[in-house]
Amino acid sequence: MTITDLRALSKAGTAASGAPARTGQKRGWRSYSVYAGLVLIIVYCLAPFYWMIVSSLRRTADIFDNTLLPNPFSLENYTKVFDGSTMFGQALLNSLIVAGVTTVAALVLGIFAAYAISRLNFRFKSVILGVIIATSMFPGISVVVPLLRFFTDLGWINTYQAMIIPNLSFAIPLAVWNLTTFMKQLPFDLEEAAMIDGCTKWQAFRKVLLPLAAPGVFTTAILTFIHSWNEFIIALSMINDPRIQTATVAISKFTGATEFQAPFGEQMAAGVIVTIPLVVMVLVFQRRIVEGLTAGAGK
Repeated sequence: MTITDLRALSKAGTAASGAPARTGQKRGWRSYSVYAGLVLIIVYCLAPFYWMIVSSLRRTADIFDNTLLPNPFSLENYTKVFDGSTMFGQALLNSLIVAGVTTVAALVLGIFAAYAISRLNFRFKSVILGVIIATSMFPGISVVVPLLRFFTDLGWINTYQAMIIPNLSFAIPLAVWNLTTFMKQLPFDLEEAAMIDGCTKWQAFRKVLLPLAAPGVFTTAILTFIHSWNEFIIALSMINDPRIQTATVAISKFTGATEFQAPFGEQMAAGVIVTIPLVVMVLVFQRRIVEGLTAGAGK
């Protein structure tokens, strides 16, 4: 082997050893770019909520400050929210009643409808499912005037059912769609095996299928509750009694010390109070929510 051959082999080894380094460097840059993108998305999504918290902790005189932290910290706005004049505590209870009843009713109806569509054989199943989904595509404002006239004739203005029933028209399609997609992925063999062992159709549904569908039911309950909790236009149109209005409507009706003063601090504090339960709920049950959204694909 000549000196020329040795030099060629040395150059080839150097080039080979340098390739992984360059590949690792490219992978490192890709990882950094992914993390940078995630950070930008998180900041973009959480910045409004952060600013709402900071503004709620400022004094009324400092509400237009641009500092990243309130200086000094003050609970003045939270005290005003619950001072009794706004009836915000009652509004929170009303929101809980409306959202809770809507969620339970939507789940009961949605479970049976989803079971029928996903497990039973009958004509026009796809058409029925399409009609159910189509009903949720109408914007809330488009049904306000007819419902207002109808509920006025029934004497339902300023009642809980005037908010719950319109909410169901949007919550039930959401529940039916989610649960139908989930139940379609569950194996039919389990029900057949249960009925061979002596179970009736109802017992197989209640003891076999429903426990397996629990992740999907739980996820649907969370999404339905959040949708009903945040509903605004129906509650604003049907309710003018402060004792019945929900929290979202109560916030919009906060007034300042004078007619032309907007209580930004109180509205920010009330917004934080309304948002925190939903954030805590999602953080606590995030694993179940993810399981419910992905379990059907893994069955």
